[in-house]
Amino acid sequence: MPELPEVEVTRLSFALAIAGAHVVDARLGLPLRWPLGCDPQSLRGRQVLQVRRRGKYLLIDLSTGLLLVHLGMSGSLRFGPPGLPAGKHDHFDLLTSHGLLRLHDPRRFGAVVYAEHEQDAVAQKLLGHLGVEPLGEGFDAAMFAEGLKKRQAPVKQVLLAGELVVGVGNIYASEALFLAGIRPTTRASRISKPRAAKLHQAIRDVLARAVAQGGSSLRDFSNAQGQNGYFQLEAKVYDRAGEPCRVCAASIKRIVQGQRSTFFCPVCQKP
Repeated sequence: MPELPEVEVTRLSFALAIAGAHVVDARLGLPLRWPLGCDPQSLRGRQVLQVRRRGKYLLIDLSTGLLLVHLGMSGSLRFGPPGLPAGKHDHFDLLTSHGLLRLHDPRRFGAVVYAEHEQDAVAQKLLGHLGVEPLGEGFDAAMFAEGLKKRQAPVKQVLLAGELVVGVGNIYASEALFLAGIRPTTRASRISKPRAAKLHQAIRDVLARAVAQGGSSLRDFSNAQGQNGYFQLEAKVYDRAGEPCRVCAASIKRIVQGQRSTFFCPVCQKP
């Protein structure tokens, strides 16, 4: 599943190119996770103002309204010259005066949803419960530590929930917890302020590094220009079960938490 760095990398790869474009046409393919919520033809003539990100959602601001795009489990966006016929798994096209934006989604767990504005009920249903942005100024270390103290679940599950801090998905939660030296099964409320501060910084460092590396292309992720990411090549624990820790040489362990694989070093990461 594309996580926050992959979504941000996707945004960066086409946001400037599409800004200022006018919508020429819009096309829907097979049904996605949620309905578009408007007649695609009604988007014609609107101008693309900017592309933002909120958690794992891309927000395409139009001169009237906005489109919320989620890549789901296997979705990806492409932006380029028009003319290439839509394939079997291409389920949304936004043809603009600057080029064609296309959603490719084999599993159709992604979505493109129209909302009148960010505060209306449609948008708030998707965005209203999200925590603070980990790469933004609002991600405060003291507030993060206080939030951990209020939660009894294992710390990795708290990170994945997205209510305390948004967008720290499975790959990057494992990596940040390793960098902070915290076992993923540790109850969040047991984490001291100094350890919470280390985790806070680790989250920012890991996500920023992942964005700089173009995200992780574990399966089929690539940005809107078709370029792969390389963060997976420097992962310390994720998907390395049985391999030696890059720090202490102990064997990396894999467990399952909430139906998701968790990877950690039993020596470097303390309960």
